[in-house]
Amino acid sequence: MDEQHEIESSGDVRVVREMPDQKPGNSRQDYGTPLALMMAVRRRFGPVVHDLAATAENAQTPTFYTKKQDSLSLPWRNFKPIGNLWLNPPFNHIAPWAKKCKEESNGRLGYILLLVPASVGSNWFVEHVHNHALVLALAPRLVFKGETQAYPKDCILAVFGMGLRGFDTWRWNNGGAT
Repeated sequence: MDEQHEIESSGDVRVVREMPDQKPGNSRQDYGTPLALMMAVRRRFGPVVHDLAATAENAQTPTFYTKKQDSLSLPWRNFKPIGNLWLNPPFNHIAPWAKKCKEESNGRLGYILLLVPASVGSNWFVEHVHNHALVLALAPRLVFKGETQAYPKDCILAVFGMGLRGFDTWRWNNGGAT
């Protein structure tokens, strides 16, 4: 068996499943948010007024910060003190984004919505998300824009602000196709 297969054994039964491609350190970092997820987010949380890490091709709002503008160095709450902010950051270094969400959510009228892989055992999750946001485990898995298969990891939507806390599963597409 190679690393692309997972083996489960239970008594006399042996199941071999093909695993999705994973490329630690070499994977794409600019996944565009699926339109169906954004529609569900807007239905549940209201309009989104600014995208905090985007390109012209994947921005979720007419106004957005680009990589060149360096969103991490800008004061989000001064620029947009009211309204929901969207953040689908590069997945290779989530800690500074989670920390900034926690810090910037205080005193804002609106949510900061952070879409990231569900790495609940990671330091960034423990220090900056757990007990600081409402964490919604997304079901089903996401198929990002331009992709044909689901992302190989579960994702969460961490909702910072307005006193929300906790953990739940969100069937964001009501069981339909992504």
